[in-house]
Amino acid sequence: MVRKPIVFQVAGYQNSGKTTLVKKIIKHLTSSGFAVATIKHHGHGGKPDMIENKDSGQHISSGALASLVEGEGRILLQLEKNSWTLDEQIEILMPLKLDIIIIEGHKHKDYPKVVILRNIEDQHLLSKLKNIKAVLYWDPFKEISSIQSEYSAIPFFEIHDNNGDEWIVSYLQNEINGIR
Repeated sequence: MVRKPIVFQVAGYQNSGKTTLVKKIIKHLTSSGFAVATIKHHGHGGKPDMIENKDSGQHISSGALASLVEGEGRILLQLEKNSWTLDEQIEILMPLKLDIIIIEGHKHKDYPKVVILRNIEDQHLLSKLKNIKAVLYWDPFKEISSIQSEYSAIPFFEIHDNNGDEWIVSYLQNEINGIR
């Protein structure tokens, strides 16, 4: 039986620190021998950049659904159709025999997630999003203690507190290893 990878999200608004956190999680998990892949939501509108003048970009521009380029062990895969669901993106990664897929963005999906709060205005995410496992917040704002008490089942960490990173990595390692 093939084991499906754990899927975990890092959610928050633009410039909240999602990419920095994802990079830390990747480094911790890969240094422990886990196979990690990421899916990033391109939330800026439009299509992500593609190297149009390269052969692979020209193949896509000519109508190919996919173009794969390999060189010295690196594969670049470009896929294009009108839109891709998050489930389709996850399915594309399945043959890689991963331990975990980390999704940066797609905050309204129901996968287990950590939410990053930039400020008090972001607190509404806690009532709108599902399956929150931890919260990281920037510079303690005065309302943080009342928010924490309202969501007492969820651990809260100041974003620069290494205990938050360690908690997330430990949670993920336990999930990967089937320790729930």
